[in-house]
Amino acid sequence: MIEAKGISLKYQDGTVALKDINLEIKPGELVYITGPSGSGKTSLLKLLMGMEYPTAGSLLVLGQKMEKGKGRRIRKLRKSIGPVFQEFKLIEGRTALENVMMGMRFLGNSPRKMKEDALNTLKKVGLEHKARSRVENLSWGEAQRVAIARAVARKPALILADEPTGNLDHDNALNILHILTSFKDSKTAVVITTHATHLIEGQENATFIRVSGGEISVERRVRTQ
Repeated sequence: MIEAKGISLKYQDGTVALKDINLEIKPGELVYITGPSGSGKTSLLKLLMGMEYPTAGSLLVLGQKMEKGKGRRIRKLRKSIGPVFQEFKLIEGRTALENVMMGMRFLGNSPRKMKEDALNTLKKVGLEHKARSRVENLSWGEAQRVAIARAVARKPALILADEPTGNLDHDNALNILHILTSFKDSKTAVVITTHATHLIEGQENATFIRVSGGEISVERRVRTQ
């Protein structure tokens, strides 16, 4: 699913965000990316999304090589990725249901099918009762769940969530993590960046990527019987 070999990312101002990263993420894997602010967590997520390109090394995401000159193929690849960014980018003046359906336009389904799938996804995130509410009238936490629903309603092969627990209290942060991880299955990998390491300390059957100074260490925890 994801294969990184010696990738680095250097910005035009000379900042080295990532150095010589080697990483493999398989279908169905749950991955937490942790590390202090400025360590390179978001930069790594941007590489996986095709918002930035490696300045060295080789990166494959869902079989597509992530490099300049492959813009059309990478845009097509993004149809199989469900991103949840810190800025939700919901469209005001539209309902929660309409926002979720907008993330499904390219799937080729009938409007009836899109509406059915969008409603089912809102139900999974606990917002079916807010389906016809305009997003500007939702609370911050409700808007975040709409953004998650929009990302996962298309049934992506890869879900990427950037700091989804930021600005949330303990209970709501746990709820958001539970919602996101519930969409992991044998074909769908979920990758989450977070500062809230105390929320995931006891997590098993997950991969932990620690980013520090642009370098990574990887720990895979498997539940033993």
